[in-house]
Amino acid sequence: MAFFLGNVAWVRSMAKFWNFVLFQAGWFACVIGAANQQVFWPVLATLLYLAIHVWFAPRPIAELKLLLKAALFGAAVDTLIANWGFLSFENSWPSAHLSPVWMWTLWALVASTINSSLAWLRGRSILGVVLGAIAGPMSYEAGVRMGAGAWGANGQIGGLILLGLAWGVAIPLFFYWDRSAVGSSLLKNQP
Repeated sequence: MAFFLGNVAWVRSMAKFWNFVLFQAGWFACVIGAANQQVFWPVLATLLYLAIHVWFAPRPIAELKLLLKAALFGAAVDTLIANWGFLSFENSWPSAHLSPVWMWTLWALVASTINSSLAWLRGRSILGVVLGAIAGPMSYEAGVRMGAGAWGANGQIGGLILLGLAWGVAIPLFFYWDRSAVGSSLLKNQP
């Protein structure tokens, strides 16, 4: 029995490892695709990964809801920051007034890490705020340097501050949304 339990732990740790690796691969694919005006295949591949991720999730419906909420939250945040003149994106489909679909995909991709490679942050809200406030803007800066966007007329510093605030809220919010989904499903199963 100990051998089997040891293998379960190994499989779970490998799942977290692959979640992290595929998150990075999806991020690079979408950013490089946007920089080269070729986002269709990277977005499609990332969405395929997200579909497989949801399919194998312990709570697929809750996981799908989390990814959709994150994508909508991210679309709103990026659209506001872009419309305020702090950031512009390459490949602006579906509209010049909205953040691009490839960015929505990246927000869902981040949410796919909440129950996997970022699960260690659960219950550590302050650390989630700090990590989000630092890592979020850093990834945008990396994307800009790779050619997937540009800082707008209102400036890089203002854009980074707004992104830091947004991502400082986003990571704990995603954990909250996930926790509330667990809580509501537990309540539904009560006699």
